[in-house]
Amino acid sequence: MSTTEVRSDESGSSTPRSVDLKFEAVVIPVADVDRSKEFYTGLGWRLDADFAFDNGFRVVQLTPPGSPASVQFGTAITSAEPGTAQGLYLVVSDVEEARKSLLDRGAEVSEVFHPGAPGAQFEVGDPSGRVSGPADEGASYSSFATFSDPDGNTWLLQEITTRLPGRVDPAETTYTSVDDLESALKRAAAAHGEHEARTGEADENWPAWYAAYMVAERTGTELPQ
Repeated sequence: MSTTEVRSDESGSSTPRSVDLKFEAVVIPVADVDRSKEFYTGLGWRLDADFAFDNGFRVVQLTPPGSPASVQFGTAITSAEPGTAQGLYLVVSDVEEARKSLLDRGAEVSEVFHPGAPGAQFEVGDPSGRVSGPADEGASYSSFATFSDPDGNTWLLQEITTRLPGRVDPAETTYTSVDDLESALKRAAAAHGEHEARTGEADENWPAWYAAYMVAERTGTELPQ
């Protein structure tokens, strides 16, 4: 007898109940575990685990600042060739600030660019499709920078300030770091300044306006004017 719960949709047919499947970690292939551990901890990533076993298995887990997901590497953990993990996304609210932070920690990071053609952000070794500088008008999802770890696994910084509709549950709107929240407040402040300029008067209820703007921006719904 199956224990899977079912429910009926509007047509009356039964469908399996959805369950939460939270993406927790991705494995990246490396050649030298200690070298990789030093590199990623040097970027300020949190060391969650480093477990070694008598049979040669070793797993190291680190988490980027503000990230709900982690990376793992080690020995006897993957058959993939070191350096073959490409285009791993790190989403940031300010790509220039993120780039500067990584540079300060010793990473070699590309200049900020935007794709001149679809997919140009993934053109490994061929930057011809990349246009220097951030996207026009700071378009969300469209400004990038890249860096690699010692094995050549590549990371892609992507600036996202406003989410597309339906990408975030409004009931779970959160900010994962102080910097992330600060950036959102700055954007809300700038937008609120434009709002007051349009109305020609000071808005005494600005906290509610800020809150509405920040939630709308995070969830991809219509921004207040």
